[in-house]
Order: sequence, then structure tokens, then C-alpha cells
Amino acid sequence: MNNLFDLNLKDKNLAIRVDMNVPIKDGVVYDNSRILASMPTINHALEQGAKILLVSHLGRPKEGIFDEKLSLRPVVESLMNIAQEEVELISNLNDSSIFNSKARIQVLENIRFFDGERSNSDPLGKLLGSICDIYVFDAFGTSHREHASTHSAIKHSKIACAGILLQQEIASLTKALNEYENPYTAIIGGSKVSTKLELIKNINTKAGHIIVGGGIANTFIKAAGHEVGISLYEESMLNIAKDLLDGGKIILPESVITSTTFEGSQIEEKKINEVAKNEMILDQPLTDQMLNVINSSKTILWNGPLGVFENSLFEKGTKELSIAIAQSKAFSIAGGGETISAINKFINSDDVSYCSTGGGAFLEFMEGKDLPSITALKLKN
Repeated sequence: MNNLFDLNLKDKNLAIRVDMNVPIKDGVVYDNSRILASMPTINHALEQGAKILLVSHLGRPKEGIFDEKLSLRPVVESLMNIAQEEVELISNLNDSSIFNSKARIQVLENIRFFDGERSNSDPLGKLLGSICDIYVFDAFGTSHREHASTHSAIKHSKIACAGILLQQEIASLTKALNEYENPYTAIIGGSKVSTKLELIKNINTKAGHIIVGGGIANTFIKAAGHEVGISLYEESMLNIAKDLLDGGKIILPESVITSTTFEGSQIEEKKINEVAKNEMILDQPLTDQMLNVINSSKTILWNGPLGVFENSLFEKGTKELSIAIAQSKAFSIAGGGETISAINKFINSDDVSYCSTGGGAFLEFMEGKDLPSITALKLKN
């Protein structure tokens, strides 16, 4: 891929595809992590004398219709506070003020308001790609989507390159995927085995141990012949779970936290062979084996919590895991929205070697798949 650092940016007009799909409440951004993650690329471009048009989506609006609730105006306000300079919102790609304004930073209104974004339309891709001197792709979190701003625009641009964040993501994820040190431990949680099956299969060929959590653990517990009561699990995945258990790498919990309701009625900690038919498993404390495995690891991959950690009654396992990873000397990489939320709740994000900004993109990369945006950038070089 073309590298942003190798290009002459002086007096150049850059369209930068960023991922500023941030949570907004009452018209105010309340978590600006994704905006901050884009700042190294933005600052480098400004320092080199470029003008910038930022392109991002927000939520899932109906294409072709402006929805005030999903406008990027709150993002512009947040960006102005971070950058400490004027930022201009542009609502139309044919606006003559694009790259022709006192503002060095401009933000295009939600790209999903534009017809053709999700269908990867050539007309929209050509317009995005031709409006600038250089098209910079820095939105790893959307790199698994073949949309106009993530694929067609790269293809139709004069010059396309990876932004700093994208380069960091690829380097860190590649280290955990192909350049890892052993012992290697993976922690894979979440609700369904089916959504993480390809990840589990791929990591199973690399990691020495796999700790499972959440609904995924329930399916493995059921496959091992134990009662899971009214817990979430996948009947259709039981045979696959049995095969994976036979491989000897899956570490199951020894005890679990149960309740008869999600709100926390009749909470008990019990052995996995003691769960009653009217109970659900909502958390799992770490075992001594799990702690020993984590402490001895040189590479740790974490995707998904161990329990319903949003409820303090069921946060024990995920909290213990967060602390154990923070104290580990391993190269640790974490990805997925819930995982990052757990890290922000229980530890400092700096205690993890790398926190990926991707959710679905993180999963697909770690499954070993080629991501459309990255492929397009490689073909452009």
C-alpha cells in the first residue's frame, strides 16, 4: 500500500475516509475515542500543509434522506474542541467551497445520506475519488464493507494511501495473527459461537489455549454434557463445539454465576455441573488455570466479555480478566465494542498493548480474510 509518510502533501487536497461513527446523546458526542484515533493522520496532513475533507458515516440512516438526528454536526463540534481550530461542515459534494475555504478542516455530511454509498456505486465513488489530489483511507472499522467511500473511491482516486491509524491496525493485528510469540492465548467471548466460529477455527491453529466466555462458553458447557438451564446457547453448534473441545485447547470455567433473571434474582456461584434447569449462567470467574495461562503467555488476543459485565452483579469474571491482562507482560491485543467498553470500565486502555478500533473488521481480519478496502489499496499501489 502507498504510505502517507512517503507522499508529498504540501498544498495538496486530501479526502480522508475516517470512522467517526461515535455515540451521541442530546446532540453531544459522549465518547470521542474514534475521533481521537483519527487525529494522528489529520495532524500529520495539516503539518505538511494539506487541506482536508473528512468523510465518515454515522449510524444507519435511510439513503438519500437527510436525518438531523444522524447529522455529523456534533462530530464537527467535538472535532473543533480537539483540534482547536475552525472545522466546516459540508452538505454537498458539489459545493464550490470544498478545499476553497479559510478552514483547513472540512467534514462532509454523513456519507450514508448520499445515494449509492452502500451499493458501492461508481458515480459516487468517482466523485469522492476525483474531488481530491489524494484519497486517504484511515477507517479500519469500515474496511470490511464494500461501500462507495471504502472501496469505489479508492479505486477511482488519482492516488490512494493508507492513513496512520490503518497502518497501526494492520501492523498490530498482523503481529497477533502471523508474527506472534508463544505461548499464545486467546480469550473469545460473546453471545454466539456461530458469529465467532471462523475466528475460533483460525485461532485454534495458532493459540495454545482458548478461554471461552459468555453465551459461547454456555454452548461449550452444554456440549461437555452439563446442564445450562435457561441460559443462552446454540443447539446447532453443539457438535462443532464437541469437536473443538476434543482438540484440548478450549478451557472451560469451573464455576459460574447463575441467576433466575437478568435483573439478578437468586444469584449463586456454583460448579458447572450444579446449574439448575430454571437458572441462567450470566458470569464466570477466572480459574487458577486461566490465570496461570494468562500470566505465562507472550501473546494474548481478547475479543468478547466473559459475562454480562454491564450489570455490576455479573462483572466479576470480565473484571478479573481485564486486570489479569493489564498485569500480564504479554503483547496483548483487544478488539470489539464490548471488549473495549470492558477495558474502559475496569482498567486503563494503555494497559493493553493495542486496542483495535474495529468490530466486524477486527473479526474478519483475525479470521484471515481479505478486507475489501485493504485489497483496493494494495491494487492501487
